[in-house]
Amino acid sequence: VTLAPLASRLRPQSLDEFVGQAHLLGPGKILRQLIERDQVSSMIFWGPPGVGKTTLALAFSKVLGLDYKRVQLTSDSMPSDIVGFSVYDKSTGNFEYKPGAVMTNLFLADEINRTSSRTQSALLEVMEEFRVTVDGVTREVPRPFVVIATQNPVGSAGTQMLPDSQLDRFMIRTRMGYPDFQSQVNILKDRHSANPLDSVECRMDAEGLLSLREEVTDVYVADAIYEYITSLAEATRRHELVLQGLSPRGALALSRMGKAHAFIEGRDYVIPEDIAAVFPDVVGHRLMLQPKARLTGTSAGDITAELLSSVKMPVTGKGTLDE
Repeated sequence: VTLAPLASRLRPQSLDEFVGQAHLLGPGKILRQLIERDQVSSMIFWGPPGVGKTTLALAFSKVLGLDYKRVQLTSDSMPSDIVGFSVYDKSTGNFEYKPGAVMTNLFLADEINRTSSRTQSALLEVMEEFRVTVDGVTREVPRPFVVIATQNPVGSAGTQMLPDSQLDRFMIRTRMGYPDFQSQVNILKDRHSANPLDSVECRMDAEGLLSLREEVTDVYVADAIYEYITSLAEATRRHELVLQGLSPRGALALSRMGKAHAFIEGRDYVIPEDIAAVFPDVVGHRLMLQPKARLTGTSAGDITAELLSSVKMPVTGKGTLDE
């Protein structure tokens, strides 16, 4: 089956005009992050305030027809806001569970690095095991379950670093910067009399998204691709400017995202270019750099680009990879 129309069919109309983030809107770039084979997709939109991070999350919640909940995280946000809490019911003599915001299909943690580590940690279990535990009782979250977090640059007023263990649970982190001149003009014109977000139409539902994920599980990955992923992972761990490289969880994320990228491109097998395409977004936020990297002005993006050019790709083509 040809899958090429999928990305354009699900892409929110005019999204680039009112967000001004054309680099995010290549063929299925965000969509592929929602259909990777794991039961939970998770991503961070990173950038300064006001560049459309929340707008982008809202647009995809509408186009995919998912039940959606949002929490604006602040320094006084509590874990119970995320996972829920129990209330004593005098009429029954029992404690009644009041669901938290994660009991939904798409959960938006807005400005996640403005809240305390304690509240951030409430997401660790649900992002890894797709369930929450409150007062000793474990409950499954709905399927599909998608977590989108927005993050302001560290150093902005009221922000703090995210723990490594939490960053590693996010499949990808995508950078969102300021729009170019013409995009800024288009944003002003489009919002003159209406909100373009109101014109975004639903193109799918939760069942359709789950069906796509089932199809992604059948995308073929040759041994040579697994070895390529492992070579990239080991290269991050050996790099002189990297203190902490790609974890096994990160390598699994790279494999799964590669399959989703191949699926969006209309193939039922992964080629090395699929891995290279998703490598920066999957790996960049997982790398902990040595202090001297800052002194030399080297970023995680510089390192991922260097590794992609230095680690040899296997020969492309499904038939060749099978041999």
